[in-house]
Amino acid sequence: MSLFSGVYVAIVTPFDDKLNVDVSHLGEHVDWLIREGVDGIVPTGSVGEYATLSAEERRTVVETAIAAAAGRVPVIVGTAAAATGMAVQWAEHAKQAGAAGIMALPPISYRPSEAEVIHHYESLSAVGLPIVVYNNPHDYPTDMKPAFLQKLSAIENVVAVKEFSGDIRRVHDIQRLTDLKIMIGVDDLAMEGGLLGATGWIAGLTNVMPSESVRMFKLAQQGRLDEAIAIYRKLLPLFHWDANPRLVQAIKYSMELAGRPMGLTRPPRLPLTEAEQNDIREAYAYATSE
Repeated sequence: MSLFSGVYVAIVTPFDDKLNVDVSHLGEHVDWLIREGVDGIVPTGSVGEYATLSAEERRTVVETAIAAAAGRVPVIVGTAAAATGMAVQWAEHAKQAGAAGIMALPPISYRPSEAEVIHHYESLSAVGLPIVVYNNPHDYPTDMKPAFLQKLSAIENVVAVKEFSGDIRRVHDIQRLTDLKIMIGVDDLAMEGGLLGATGWIAGLTNVMPSESVRMFKLAQQGRLDEAIAIYRKLLPLFHWDANPRLVQAIKYSMELAGRPMGLTRPPRLPLTEAEQNDIREAYAYATSE
């Protein structure tokens, strides 16, 4: 298997009716995604509602995902935490549990200096797992632009970036300035990323439609534009929700529509409005229409 290549799914965390982690459904979901052809699994990211999980629940989610993957695809564990020391602890747990790497945000609780971001990733690198730097300037205070990624790429275990800025032009600059593998981080730029040479895509709505997503991205990587567009345009209205603050609710509701319910989201994420549900139903119907 090639690390950080292909379509990785930032998986949801299923909850039961009492909003407890549904371990059985979690394992089944990971197994289904792999059987549908995805190239990697990413638990405890934003889509996985990591911030609402207790430490025990978070360990359980990581260990369940790795056990369910059973070595068939890499599992890259999200390590986001309020303090660098806490993030390092999650990286150490990921290593002990058998993860292939980690997906790591910069410090998330305030706007850090460049030196603080570098120290954060150096601390994570010391754990010894390959790192996907996660650049998400929409939801967090740091924007790691290509010139800064060049500096981070000098850190031993920083080998890839999840690029979520929404500026597809950055792919060219990252390729020019670094040797990092580039994983597109927003669903509604996935095809464009594949065409421009991104090695992978860390996807959200692919929880719902994995096989179609994998086929579209690999067609794009091969330059088979007409075939890729035919799939992508049908998926795009649904994919737009990946760049929406309500993305986790949208993904879980879409999974309900697909007959694979994963429960509601935990507060502070509240249920979708009726208007939002209508929009998602229309997008899902369009994506699955003949």
